[in-house]
Amino acid sequence: MEHITTANPYFGVFVLFVITFGAFIGTTIIARLASRALAAKDSEKIKLSVYECGPEVTKQPNRVSPQFYLFALLFLLFDVEIIFMFPWAVDYKALGWFGLAEMLMFIGLLAIGFVYAWKKGALEWHNIK
Repeated sequence: MEHITTANPYFGVFVLFVITFGAFIGTTIIARLASRALAAKDSEKIKLSVYECGPEVTKQPNRVSPQFYLFALLFLLFDVEIIFMFPWAVDYKALGWFGLAEMLMFIGLLAIGFVYAWKKGALEWHNIK
């Protein structure tokens, strides 16, 4: 019995990945079919009807302003973009002038986005334009 020779040393890893993916899909399909076959099929109208208890549902008087979500989204956007600066700061000397130029362009794009949000009034809490 001879071993199969391949040009790529990661061929075995790829084969294991394909086998694992196939096992995952197969297990999912088998579990889905088994649950449908073994599940009780009681379709009484009372069980399918809506059941609510407690106080009567009313509209919330204190809604959260959509401005809060916009402000939080902008915070996350700028916060995540600032995180991209840490690898640059660690490798600053190795990147040289090219890295400095790239980071200045990145900061420029951040500044343009910040000024745009500021001009649109997204950073003012009670002013929605």
